Amino acid sequence: MDRFLYYLGLSVVRFLQALPLRWVAWAGRAGGALAYWLDARHRRVAIRNLSAAFGEERSPTELRGLAKENFKRLGENYCCAVKTAAMTWAELEGCLEFAGLEKLQGGSSTPQSRVFAIGHFGNFELYARGNHAMPQYQFATTYRALKQQGFNRLLLELRQRSGCLLFERRFDADALRAAMSRQDLILGFLSDQHAGSSGAWVSFFGRVCSTTTAPAIFAQRYKLPLHTAICYRAGLGRWRIEVGDEIPTLRGQERRSAKEVMRDVNQAFETAIRRDPANWFWVHNRWKPRKTAVASVQPKVADTEAAVEG
Repeated sequence: MDRFLYYLGLSVVRFLQALPLRWVAWAGRAGGALAYWLDARHRRVAIRNLSAAFGEERSPTELRGLAKENFKRLGENYCCAVKTAAMTWAELEGCLEFAGLEKLQGGSSTPQSRVFAIGHFGNFELYARGNHAMPQYQFATTYRALKQQGFNRLLLELRQRSGCLLFERRFDADALRAAMSRQDLILGFLSDQHAGSSGAWVSFFGRVCSTTTAPAIFAQRYKLPLHTAICYRAGLGRWRIEVGDEIPTLRGQERRSAKEVMRDVNQAFETAIRRDPANWFWVHNRWKPRKTAVASVQPKVADTEAAVEG
């Protein structure tokens, strides 16, 4: 079954990769529009989340319109992520731009490793292509393997083409710690999904939600600057990744709490969402309620490294 699913998925991947990028984007939007009507469960999640975030600012009709556009964007992003994974930098350069790279200079000609808090904005797989825009850096990220081995193999093959280092967050803690000794690493953590009982409860759009502390922990432990990076849709099959200002991890000579640091990250994400509300992953239940019986023991840093959310 794994082999069958792998080759079934591979045939879809090869088909999409053979088409022009704009065709793939249009096909993805059409698929997303269809999913909006067929997938009632995720449609309700998206409308509920949008209503909680913007209910006092927008009418129900506007919120439903945002949800529908969000589904179209998700279809566009997923299909385009398959297509762009096979594109060379020369092919991709005309439809992807990076902004804010001057914030990474730090007054030195030699690169300094950094931590990026990233999220499910736009075609977020394109973060890994920063290797080409910033060749002085080696990009890396963590991921969680899919349970279905065939699809997991296919996803890894797509992602490994970028040259980005990939660390399975449950099993590659030692390899990740070893990589942190590099002086040219940009380590990205997907930081905008529910982090379970190990996360910090931080406000986001006026409601607390479980938030991973991995970006703050790694930045502080390895004394690295912390930034956000947001992928915006610049048009059909076009994107712009913007690097945010450095987020302070110290107050004077003392460390800020991880929760306080991640509050700043959430605020940066909220600002990005307000700029383009359809550009984020509204179908995820970001605001799951806190469980009543949660162990009071905090996770060790080593455990966090092995199971970082994102």
